[in-house]
Amino acid sequence: MGKITFFEEKNFQGRCYNCSSDCADLHTYFNRCNSIRVESGVWVIYERPNFKGFQYILSPGEYADNQQWMAFSDSVKSCRAVKNVYGSAWKLRLYERPDFGGQMVECSDDCPSVYDTYKMREAYSCVVTDGAWVLYDFPNYKGHQYLLERGEYRQHSDWGATSPGIGSFRRITEF
Repeated sequence: MGKITFFEEKNFQGRCYNCSSDCADLHTYFNRCNSIRVESGVWVIYERPNFKGFQYILSPGEYADNQQWMAFSDSVKSCRAVKNVYGSAWKLRLYERPDFGGQMVECSDDCPSVYDTYKMREAYSCVVTDGAWVLYDFPNYKGHQYLLERGEYRQHSDWGATSPGIGSFRRITEF
């Protein structure tokens, strides 16, 4: 599946916890998280228990401080391995209205600026037919992150967003 290690302090110091499966509540293992080592797999970590709150998607590598995964705080309370990361022909369809209505754009590559590329500022629904993707609030892969795995998302709240604004997206290709 994968392996991720959480550290309470920066630079892989302090109390640590090794995890190799989904965990809905990490608070008993550590109080805060300031560095992470992802040994294998792609992981999504959440700032609240039960896979809620801000999402951060991490590929294999070392993250010596929480700014390296663009965290808003040192709170990591749940995590899960991304299951559908492998794609042969990544495909994402974005719709300007809920329930797959309005204009649709089909994407198969990373996009640093949705507006510059597609003249679209909002996506109310989407369909992922292959691979796994990360959507961002702002251009150039900035802002809140939202994981999209294979499936249908009838409204933006289905992927955890509070608004339909979308600035950029990328394929998950490192695993």
